[in-house]
Amino acid sequence: MRNPISSSSLSSFVPAKASQKPRAASPAAAATPLSEFGREMQAGLARSPRSISPKFFYDAAGSQLFDRICELPEYYPTRTELRILGECAGEIAGQIGPNAEIVEFGAGSLTKVRLLLDALETPKRYLPIDISGEHLEAAAERLKADYPELVVQPIAADYTMPLVLPAPMAGAGRRVGFFPGSTIGNFEPDEALAFLQLAARMLRGGGLLIGVDLVKDPGRLHAAYNDAQGVTGEFNLNLLRRANAELDADFDLDGFSHAAFYNAPRQRIEMHLVSRRAQSVSLNGEVFGFAEGETIHTEYSHKFTVEGLRALAVRAGFKPGAVWVDPERLFSVHWLAA
Repeated sequence: MRNPISSSSLSSFVPAKASQKPRAASPAAAATPLSEFGREMQAGLARSPRSISPKFFYDAAGSQLFDRICELPEYYPTRTELRILGECAGEIAGQIGPNAEIVEFGAGSLTKVRLLLDALETPKRYLPIDISGEHLEAAAERLKADYPELVVQPIAADYTMPLVLPAPMAGAGRRVGFFPGSTIGNFEPDEALAFLQLAARMLRGGGLLIGVDLVKDPGRLHAAYNDAQGVTGEFNLNLLRRANAELDADFDLDGFSHAAFYNAPRQRIEMHLVSRRAQSVSLNGEVFGFAEGETIHTEYSHKFTVEGLRALAVRAGFKPGAVWVDPERLFSVHWLAA
């Protein structure tokens, strides 16, 4: 299946109605200090059109639901990327070199990194970064048990923000970022560039191994984000369930539906929660009105061409290297030297 590419060989959704102005909170309502999730959810409901960052999908329940999504027959990205990593692991390890320190951005369940660790020559340390601290700690403990010689140091943080990593270990080789799953597609184009610029500075002297979903038939994309079992819809709606549990909100989960569609001109999947009727929602003492058909935008998933990703990497300060794609050209894995 290996198909490395050298640089020399590269050749119906109804729009949401305008948001209603939030009604003033009751004088008796006692607003309480909010978490980052609470502040961003409140701000997201107040703006027009309404939106919330997909990073808040990943509480413990959301992380478990995403693990289920990755096993769905319609969801090709995970199994395709795993196949590329497995079959091309030796070549990838050759790019990274011995005694490496691996920094994984948005580490999740730490499944894919095992293929990388198994192929590397004496990796020194693994630094997984994820916003879901509870899920990360549990996954890190399992990894430690399976790789007793590896220093595993989980970091509960938002990897899109500047952070200070531990100093390199004595005798360590390159510090290499690992960013699988085409998570880069969740960013707006300017955000993707900003993240890659941040990573290029953080990994200077090493590199970044990044998984990127490719532009393909819209029907295949639609199926991947609207699975027959409804797990992606449950994952999307879990955002509202989390708000009810953590923010004293009162979303009626039966009053919202999952919707995902491919915006071909912008080469991206767009995911929304759609209000099924006119209704009001309270969050931290503030009431927000929803019209029937009004949405909360929850995620973009941009798709790339190989050439487009390489051009973006150059703008961010990387030097693109080898690229591996599957025979159907569904997915790609890129080595970017920092």
